[in-house]
Amino acid sequence: MALLSLAWVVMIASATVEHVSASRPCIADTFMSLELNNIDILSLNVTPVRNYPTVNSASFGVTSAPTGRMPSTVNVCFISLQYTHPGQNDVVNTYIGLPLNTSDWNNRFLMDGGGGWTAGGLDEIIAPLASGYSSASTDGGHNSTTSTADWGFVSEGNTNWPALWDFASVALGEAATLGKMATEIYFGSSPKYSYWNGCSTGGRQGHMMAQRFPTYFDGIVAGSPAINWDKFLLAEYWPAFLAQLLDTQPPACVLEAFTDAAIDACDLLDGVKDGIISLPGQCHFKASSIIGQTVNCSNPSGQITITDKMAELVSGMWEGPISLEDQFEWYGLHYDADLAFLLATTCTSLHNCTVIPFSISADWAKVFLARNSSFNVQGLTRQDFDDLFHESVDQYASIIGTHNTDLTEFKLAGGKMIAWHGMQDELIPTNGTVDYYSRVMDRDPTVADYYRFYLAPGVGHCGGGRGFDPSGTVFETLRAWVENGTVPDTLGAVATAVAGSNSSSTRTAQLCPYPEIFTYVGGDPNDASSFSCT
Repeated sequence: MALLSLAWVVMIASATVEHVSASRPCIADTFMSLELNNIDILSLNVTPVRNYPTVNSASFGVTSAPTGRMPSTVNVCFISLQYTHPGQNDVVNTYIGLPLNTSDWNNRFLMDGGGGWTAGGLDEIIAPLASGYSSASTDGGHNSTTSTADWGFVSEGNTNWPALWDFASVALGEAATLGKMATEIYFGSSPKYSYWNGCSTGGRQGHMMAQRFPTYFDGIVAGSPAINWDKFLLAEYWPAFLAQLLDTQPPACVLEAFTDAAIDACDLLDGVKDGIISLPGQCHFKASSIIGQTVNCSNPSGQITITDKMAELVSGMWEGPISLEDQFEWYGLHYDADLAFLLATTCTSLHNCTVIPFSISADWAKVFLARNSSFNVQGLTRQDFDDLFHESVDQYASIIGTHNTDLTEFKLAGGKMIAWHGMQDELIPTNGTVDYYSRVMDRDPTVADYYRFYLAPGVGHCGGGRGFDPSGTVFETLRAWVENGTVPDTLGAVATAVAGSNSSSTRTAQLCPYPEIFTYVGGDPNDASSFSCT
């Protein structure tokens, strides 16, 4: 029998374990046929549980039940499957959750995506279960609580290719197959519809499903997708690298001053003063325009003057990485994105700060590019950065880039996908997704028939911010498209209300499918009818 994770053991201990009959009993013998031709099962554990608590199960793809408020407990048939691919020396854990009683199953299957280096896990099956879906998830062949080097290397300096393949795509497709197989075994019928819902890494995984496993899902939600992985991940290190080159490590209050100045300059370009830059392409604010200004800071406390190096640093973060020959490498962040996420600092005083590199991009550079867990990413030269960037594209584009524009098979299978990206995303440059969708459009002018993309002004990574957040409506919008043929001409979203024009704290709007532009046409900015798609 497989050893359950400690979290699983503790949670099950507080729940009620008992046998409850369904189409077939929730015991290991029921699932002995749960296997694939290319894997060797190492262990199988099946546990029926009543009153499994959901309150501590915050997943990366959906943070609440897809159809509304998450109940406090669920009754579930848990399956933990551990396997290896012969000759690969890998170990993959797949977690499957089935509503314990047949009457609680909605005849649908839903997988919830991961985040960062986490492919998934136990938590990612709880929210779907809470809404009546059967579900599955995978650890992608590694324990996300260990260091990246622990699983990224076979030995120091030698890439663990099978583990990366598992994380990038292989284990995802297998989890979907095993999850749907278990569903059919237990309930006696296959799911009527199968869905994917994810954001960030989960958004990349959703695109990977459409590209590599085009028949597996009827519908896919992919928010803030970490596609173009081979390019954007090292680009996330650009701010820390540029700070090193310029020998300037500003405190967060300085970065905030640049962002506030850009918003002040470009907020009204869309006709509404709401703290959101909806039209960044029309914003021509120059960071250099506030050189010499004084910033009042609270942590650390005091005043600091904006310097030319600070302005050059922020301008570079907005522009994105360029090569030693001044050639474009990747996109930067939008003007109103929080710059302190990719340029975090710890300060003993306003003039004595140290940059803390973003861990995921630093790990990518050390483990997968330099192949040296002790590599000093903070000692890179311009040539070093360019070399690592080219290494990333050359070695990893086909494995984890997730930017194949040929979605023909997904289209022919009848699949539907909705992608969305917050324009204030502080981690993954929004324009990378715009670039990908534009290239899909160039390849297939009918793309809107099966794949739509929405920009969300004023929204951060996977949600948050003052802007129009569609995360609470997008899944049901997708489901209506798949099951009822309701074409999502717009996507409902909720934002913080504009002060003084509405007694409510929120406002709603309908986001536009790219390349249409979300446009204020006059009237109360808290009223959805005051916006249209042009």
